[in-house]
Amino acid sequence: MKFDMMNDIDVKRAISPAAATTDNTAYVSQILDMQGAHAAMLVLMIGALADADATFSVLVEHGDAANLSDAAAVPDTELNGTEALAGFTFAADNQCRKIGYIGSKRYVRATITPANNTGNVFLSGVWLRGHLENAPAPNPPV
Repeated sequence: MKFDMMNDIDVKRAISPAAATTDNTAYVSQILDMQGAHAAMLVLMIGALADADATFSVLVEHGDAANLSDAAAVPDTELNGTEALAGFTFAADNQCRKIGYIGSKRYVRATITPANNTGNVFLSGVWLRGHLENAPAPNPPV
């Protein structure tokens, strides 16, 4: 039996690959528009982490304003997984983390906030939108 996943998910940019950062500046994802999708997942891709005591916390927010001027923290009941499990420490070199969103708001974003970071951090991420109203999803993604 063969299963098709490519046509059932829509990929959107969350955090673009960039030069390493060496401070506690937060990484704020692109705002994800949920129109046409009933669920989403943020996948974080962690590269090398140079600091020996840095920690990274994750916050997922949602709202109905396109610029998220009405942003509120997503209740735990509207997340698949937890923000704590999506967070990581200096020991997570070259790993991935994920957290899902099943809420009813139109827009979602995530913020990854370092603490105690003085070394290089490489971090990027993608949004995966699922349970699409109009499949197949476009390829390449738009």
